[in-house]
Amino acid sequence: MRLDRLSLRDFRNYAQLDAAFVPGVNLILGDNAQGKTNLLEAICYLSTGRGFRARKEAELLRFGADFAEVQAQVHGQDRDRELRAVLFAGKKPRQLFVGGVKQKSFAGMQGLLTTVLFCPEDLLVLKSGAAQRRRLLDNALCQLRPGYDRALTEYNRLLEHKSRILKDWRAYPSLSDTLPEFNLRLAQVGAILIGYRANYLDKLDRCTAQYHRAFSGGKEALRLQYKTVSTIADPHACRAELEGWILEHQQAHLQAELESGQCLTGPHKDDFDVVLDDISLKSFGSQGQTRTAAISLKLAEREIFRDDTGEEPVLLLDDVLSELDARRQDFVLNQIKTGQVFITCCEKDKLTNLGAVTVIEGGRKVKEE
Repeated sequence: MRLDRLSLRDFRNYAQLDAAFVPGVNLILGDNAQGKTNLLEAICYLSTGRGFRARKEAELLRFGADFAEVQAQVHGQDRDRELRAVLFAGKKPRQLFVGGVKQKSFAGMQGLLTTVLFCPEDLLVLKSGAAQRRRLLDNALCQLRPGYDRALTEYNRLLEHKSRILKDWRAYPSLSDTLPEFNLRLAQVGAILIGYRANYLDKLDRCTAQYHRAFSGGKEALRLQYKTVSTIADPHACRAELEGWILEHQQAHLQAELESGQCLTGPHKDDFDVVLDDISLKSFGSQGQTRTAAISLKLAEREIFRDDTGEEPVLLLDDVLSELDARRQDFVLNQIKTGQVFITCCEKDKLTNLGAVTVIEGGRKVKEE
């Protein structure tokens, strides 16, 4: 998998960009706030259908622009393809194209460009709140499993409706009559999410443990533990059993939900714990241990993508090396000898012998080497 050329128009701080990239390591250099991360976000958008920093799609448009355009020439599955996304201000829906053919939804672009992103925030993801770790799972699974992406979209829609009912039912009591229907559908779709997450975390657990063992010189053993709805005895059980356990948990929390006006139960509360030598990393891990585990996690994610799709995903390292000490930098760099890699960096005297260099200044490409 590789991205050969990227064109941007009115995306973030880019009025216009046209850049070519090499199959190996691509260094994106420039001072802070010049647009390096924006370039990676454009690549991620074509890969995942969303910006990794944007809460709303309108945030991806350059200030004052009516629309933004992201276009790329990519190679994967032994084919060259052109991917294009047009984003609009206001409520007009985006337009997506593959080879000039308009797609009904992002499902038509899924899997044509797979990416693994590693940014400074990921170094702290194991210490942060559960939402960040769920996002890590969602970003990976939405690329690998189209069925998961569809289920997640539906679950979020149902959750939004149920949350609105719980908020408004006192003013409109009849709304509470619809809760059983929403709970049933949330349980059905939630069971799909939990099944996917459990299988993926099993693979991530094994791969991450291997990388962490090598990283720590065999001194530390790392495990990932899935934390989901407490009534679920086995997250690998069939969907019917998972659905029943979710419904049981919903019923037990019904009164609390009505009183609080919040949706308190379901896989939207899922998390996973990282255990290092039988001790929770989140509660007791040092900064060095946390960073080492986070790096192992991302390298494991890349390996799973490669094994699952048969192709190396494009690896995006967003200014992450500057956050690491020399030993951890060396470990990461020793793992990226294959596949296409994009590395953003502020320090022009550092890493410049790794590959092709693109210098970004004020949302413009000023030099290629």
